[in-house]
Amino acid sequence: MHSTDPDRSVPTPRSRTDGTTSWNRGLVTVAWILLAATIGVQIAFPLTGGGTLPLTVASVLLLASASLVHAAATRGVAAAVVLAVVAGGGGLVAESVGVSTGFPFGTYEYTDGLGLKVLGVPVLVPLAWIMMSWPALVVTRRLIRAIGIAGRWARPATAVIGAYALTAWDVFLDPQMVDQGNWVWRYPTPSLPGVADIPLTNFAGWLLVSFLIVATLDLLIRRDESTDTGRAGTDAVPVTAYLWTYFSSVMAHAVFFGRPSVALTGGLLMGLVAIPLLVVEIKGRRAGV
Repeated sequence: MHSTDPDRSVPTPRSRTDGTTSWNRGLVTVAWILLAATIGVQIAFPLTGGGTLPLTVASVLLLASASLVHAAATRGVAAAVVLAVVAGGGGLVAESVGVSTGFPFGTYEYTDGLGLKVLGVPVLVPLAWIMMSWPALVVTRRLIRAIGIAGRWARPATAVIGAYALTAWDVFLDPQMVDQGNWVWRYPTPSLPGVADIPLTNFAGWLLVSFLIVATLDLLIRRDESTDTGRAGTDAVPVTAYLWTYFSSVMAHAVFFGRPSVALTGGLLMGLVAIPLLVVEIKGRRAGV
């Protein structure tokens, strides 16, 4: 017997879509909160001489969570799973092989400074690959679109530029972590000009691993935002994360960490991505894009 109660409405495709949109908007808000918390924690780093283990753990967990939540909100839950497996799992494998064999980063070893290890690698490290890979992929895609690269060249260009965007981030990260005693390089020379104690092999290895990770993510995760996120489905979260990392890292190394040469070198190298990105974002805002 069918109900005739007018108050008992059957969900329509439209109402289900509205519910999904609201849910995804909520997730984007959560991603913003996580990013804001990350920034708050990272502001405390200079006050502790470069960071403590609790601050480092909090920073990595918060930003990795922001990346995963944003990926789920704007590209679907499957995208977040792909990000975790490819960036986190891929980073773990690369780091484990690197510690064991010296390939592809060079000969190094982790101390106990970052806590619990899996396969010889601190648990925080694969999480750091997650937190870094998503902003690098997103900002690269935005730059590729702004430049006008399309068709068969879009994916190769994304892999190359994305690998550079991710590696440039490490120009700031590696010196900070080495200074904190979290890992040690056996052969720290030859090094990048201005970035003492970090071998060139490290950045060569980063370019290789980052290329593979970004290329795989770009292949498996759709480029467009989910239609279920509405106007809330913005990529402003990872874009802000990348730009914040750039400007805060330049300032931190120049003023607080005693590494002005790293601030200069990193500012120039990561700036090749961050400054054009900032210009694109400003133009997009003015154009209402």
